[in-house]
Amino acid sequence: MAANGMNGTNGINGDHGVNGTNGTNGVNGINGVNGVNGMHHTRPPTFPLAHTSRRKPRRWPLVFRFIKGAIHTVILVPLIIHTLFSVFIVCLDQYVNTGLGLPSSIIPSLSIVVFRNQTSFNRFWTGRNYLTQICTSVRNLTRAFMCCTPPGKAERAETERVIRVLLAILYSIKNHLRAEWGAPLRPLDIPPMVPAESDPEPTSGFSDLVPNGMCTFEEYGLGLPLQLTFFVESYIKRGHEKGWFHAPQSSQLQAQLNALVDAYGKMETIKLTPLPVAHLIHQKQVLALFCCVLPLAMVDDMGWATVPIVSLITFTLYGIEGIGSQLEDPFGYDRNDIKMDGIVEDSRQEITVMLDEWKKGGEMFMTNRDIPTVTVVDE
Repeated sequence: MAANGMNGTNGINGDHGVNGTNGTNGVNGINGVNGVNGMHHTRPPTFPLAHTSRRKPRRWPLVFRFIKGAIHTVILVPLIIHTLFSVFIVCLDQYVNTGLGLPSSIIPSLSIVVFRNQTSFNRFWTGRNYLTQICTSVRNLTRAFMCCTPPGKAERAETERVIRVLLAILYSIKNHLRAEWGAPLRPLDIPPMVPAESDPEPTSGFSDLVPNGMCTFEEYGLGLPLQLTFFVESYIKRGHEKGWFHAPQSSQLQAQLNALVDAYGKMETIKLTPLPVAHLIHQKQVLALFCCVLPLAMVDDMGWATVPIVSLITFTLYGIEGIGSQLEDPFGYDRNDIKMDGIVEDSRQEITVMLDEWKKGGEMFMTNRDIPTVTVVDE
């Protein structure tokens, strides 16, 4: 089992403890990290989902978090402005006595504010589901291509090439949604639509996955994800003509590829369709107006208590609005965005392992003719 058993070092089924570090003396017990007296919250990465799962447990409850992943830095300026305005209103009411107070009944009439956080979360959740659909299509196509390829060297090389193209599609979709054009080469026979000096720099990370010498046309309006799907479609067509896939199977593979392109197009829709600017302007103005009227409606009854109460309400309302603003485009690099980098890297790791096993002729790729038959002899 392990040395020192349940006391920490090299515990059950783990490098240091029960699937964790320093065993039962670790923080959070099983899957604990570095014992009761430990200072480091680290956990060895494990596959699958090593890039998208949490690397370490939280040190503090979320209620005490104010920097990482929080919205506070975004709403700090309006919060300070409305707090200072509340102090100004209370000073006028206390020391100048100008009668600035308004009837408190005005507050409910201004509190009907339509926030966009629900719509923004729907965009976030829908985008995540479409990314899952793309990864699922890549898995299905990879599995079918590996299992149906004949044993010839040239055929297997062609299959490996198209599987790498499937991985490149994942990277290109991620970069396309972030406007990070991943063109390794520029075609020279077509005049560019945009000046060369304005072209974004090519991104790296998947240049080894695209076919050698492939020219891309992103600066002329053709997205790299769509261009790469032609390689997959051509492979399915050739496989059907050579007898690798029968007709119904070819139709199913094309349906998987169509589902991938459909999900990619819907993610483009989320990216390219922000909320109407008139709605955003009106929402910002109504929210600012409400927070400005609030101290006027509370100062007669609350006095100096108006300041912290208005600050708390402003913090709440602007926080909700700020979260919706972040989630409106869920494909970026913000801490609250979809973990596209981790999801794509996990898919690459998964398919790379499958590809290595397929090359070695692993057990999961054995066909019926490869499985040895066992003859049972009755005594």
